[in-house]
Amino acid sequence: MDSDEILLDAEERMQKAATVFTDALKGLRTGRATPGLVDSVRVDYYGSPTPIKQLANVSVPEPQQIVIRPFDANVLGEIAKAIQASDLGLAPNNDGRMIRLNVPPLSTERRKQLTGRVKELAEEARVSIRNIRRDANKHADSAEKEKTMSEDECKSCKDAVQDLTKKYEGQVNSTAEAKEKDVMDE
Repeated sequence: MDSDEILLDAEERMQKAATVFTDALKGLRTGRATPGLVDSVRVDYYGSPTPIKQLANVSVPEPQQIVIRPFDANVLGEIAKAIQASDLGLAPNNDGRMIRLNVPPLSTERRKQLTGRVKELAEEARVSIRNIRRDANKHADSAEKEKTMSEDECKSCKDAVQDLTKKYEGQVNSTAEAKEKDVMDE
């Protein structure tokens, strides 16, 4: 691998790690309702786990309520079961045509737990980014040993990988701070 390939691979993987972190934060509940809260819920639909948004229209008519209208009314019970089995902590109200989820305001203790969870997710993302840096540096070292890259190229490649690491760690940190502020300010 030459330095461009190493850098491109590292940047793609770091971007994916940051995206996974951002997607995980969407499922964390703040004090208000968002369709993203039910994105991680999978419904057993004809034997295969299917995301709710593929089975129903998810909307937020009020700040504290999520409405799920399935395309097929026969799947209402399965959606309700999947929501109860999830770790959302929300009770589905099924009226035969749609499911309503009332999102209660968060207690101070629950806010602190969610802030801790945000910190855990952020640390997992940072560790992932650092592992990608380690892999990229290993590729650079092996390319230098195989004489396909000079010592100077190897050093500049490692410096560029470090710059990418700082960039994506900063992105994760700023996203985490914003989410923590969002959770605590509600």
